[in-house]
Formats: sequence, C-alpha cells, structure tokens
Amino acid sequence: MATDIKDAVRSVEASAVMELLPRRPSLLALGEPTHGEDALLDLRNELFRLLVEQEGYRTIAVESDCMRGLVVDDYVTAGTSTLDDVMAHGFSHGWGASAANRELVRWMRAFNEGRTGSDRLRFAGVDGPLEITGAASPRQALTALHRCLSALVDQHLLPCSPEALDQLLGADDRWTDPAAMTDPARSVGQSADAARLRLIADDLVALLDEQTPHLIATTSRDDWDRARLYGRTATGLLRYHHWMADASPARMARLLGVRDAMMAANLLALAERGPALVHAHNGHLQRPKSSMRMWQGPVEWWSAGALVSARLGKEYAFLATALGTITHRGVDAPPPDTVEGLLYALPRDRCLVDVPQLAGVVADMRPAHRESPWFGYAPLDPDHLAMCDGLVFVRDVSLS
Repeated sequence: MATDIKDAVRSVEASAVMELLPRRPSLLALGEPTHGEDALLDLRNELFRLLVEQEGYRTIAVESDCMRGLVVDDYVTAGTSTLDDVMAHGFSHGWGASAANRELVRWMRAFNEGRTGSDRLRFAGVDGPLEITGAASPRQALTALHRCLSALVDQHLLPCSPEALDQLLGADDRWTDPAAMTDPARSVGQSADAARLRLIADDLVALLDEQTPHLIATTSRDDWDRARLYGRTATGLLRYHHWMADASPARMARLLGVRDAMMAANLLALAERGPALVHAHNGHLQRPKSSMRMWQGPVEWWSAGALVSARLGKEYAFLATALGTITHRGVDAPPPDTVEGLLYALPRDRCLVDVPQLAGVVADMRPAHRESPWFGYAPLDPDHLAMCDGLVFVRDVSLS
C-alpha cells in the first residue's frame, strides 16, 4: 500500500491506464468536471491517439447530439463534406467552435486515409438532440427511421404513410419552444398527436427488430446500426417531450433520467462494436447517483455511466478528471485538505492517479469537499472516489 501520494501517481498514458484495469474495457469513460476548456479536450485527444496506436481502440464518443454525430462520422470515414461544414453542423452545444474538437476530427480523417472496414476510426455523439433550453423535434429521427424501413420492407407492414407522419409531426417550432422547459403547459409532449406518434415510433422500432435478418442481408450492419440509432432517438425524444409537458414534482428527475437513459442506450450500442473511448461530464459517467440543485430544489437520477456499468460490469471503466485551478473562471488553488489540494501540491502539470493507492495514503484523513465559486465547475466528490477506476488530475486550466 502506498504511504506517499507520489507513489499513487504516474503519467497519463494508455499503458498506465490499462495497468489500473483488470482487462481492456469495451467502454473506457473519461469524465471532465467542466465543459468548454480546450486544455481538457487536448488531453482527451492525446489519450485517444495513444489508445488507437497502442491498444486498438477505434471509436471515440463525445457528449454531443447523436444525430449530428453522424455528420462527423461520415466525414472521418468517407470524407463526406468539408471540415468547415462538419464543424458547423456536426456538433451540438456550440462545441464545433472548439479548436481541440476541430483537431480531433482532422486527425481522425487523416488517420483513415487508405484504411477500410474495422481498421477505420469512428466518431459518435452519445447525447440526445437536447439543449438546456429544450429538445429537438422528433421529425428527423422518426422520418429517417420510416424512410429506412419503407425502402426495404412490405409497405403494408408500416404503421402509417409518410404523409400521415408529417401531418402528426406538424411544425417543428411547436416542439422546440424554449418556454416549455419552465412551463409544462407550453409543451406539446402530451397532446393527442404526440401520443399517436409514440405508438408509431414503438411500432417502427418493433418492425426494425423483427426484420433484422432481412435488413442486414439487404444493406449492411452499419446501416442497421444507424436505423437503430434513429429508433432510439425518436422514442427517447418523444418520451422526453412527454415529461416536458408533465406538471408533477417528478418532472425534472424524469427529464434528467430520460436524457441519461438515452445516452446509456447509445453507449451500449457502441460497446457492441468496441472498444471505445467515451468523453463526457463526470456527472454523466460516474457510477454513484447524480444530483443537481434546480430552481424547484434538489434532483437525483441515475447517470448514463451508472446504467451502463450495471449492464457491462468490468467491460465499463471510468476515469474521473479533477482540476486544480481555472483562474479565468475564478477557481483558484484548492484547499490543502481536499483531494485536489493534495494533488495540487505535487510538481506535476497532470497525472494519472491509482485510486486504491490514493485511498491508502488518505486512509487516516477524511478529505474535505471542495466548494466551487463558479457554477460551471463541479469539484470531485471524495465520497465517490472509491467508485472510480482511476483519476486524472490537471493542475491548471488556462485560456488557450
């Protein structure tokens, strides 16, 4: 057992990560405690390159719209469109403007030149088509699924015509009204049209499952996987809109739970073709229950990581990331009695921490919970440390 914290740290390298784990996981999750910092994305990019070159990883999945992610995947695998267009249309949350994300996409496309099949790198968004202010219309996913099936199966098997589907969907702006996030009465999620669409989506997904042998034989496994993504997204969005229209005390817990369940379903699908590196907020990837204080009070739900870990066991591994400072956000040096403070005292800009060894070092002390002066940064919860497979520490995050 380590008696000095220096014994618990090593360089952030693929081989060092694998030494912490019982086996190479299908899903290796790297969390971040804040969004929008290219220093953290640069670290993600470096680790992904090492995992590709040394451990055979071929997929990276990020916390971005899964439908938009298809645009990025088409570019890195087949050169479809241009890099500028992909960065403009392939990411949600404004993350296409990130220089680190642009470099990731550029490098993946360059790596794939001359490569085919399973040797190519793949990109995936794992979030639903959701923003803080609301959710997308289910039109894109639902019509794409209907189109896939109508081209390949007997028309009599379809639950409705394209025209009927279009009429039920109506104008997209009635689904995307930002006011619906705080006013359930503004949502159409529990209207008669929405209820009918949920039944149609369920029937289309069931038909897709029933026709799996024919669909794979007629098209390809990749096309079938994409159709499954359309189905997951359509049913998930309709479920999300349903709870946006709900006025009960369960509303926000259900919305957050539905979002992470959508992420988990996307991750489980990626695990089928793994191994993959997953990058998202610590709160989405951790094993303990997630919590947040909203305008109506505290809310708890199970994260995507908790859901996936329960299903995959040791095929899922989670590395949390902790930070020392983000001075441009007012986050200064951590108190010395916190986990971040102990690591901040080391002469390392960044390091990988063996969690069991760290636990041995701090066995005689109870690390304090760090408080953040900035709402956008979530400090490490020391009570969650034992449920991490490793910890990545970045000493200082500064503006590029």
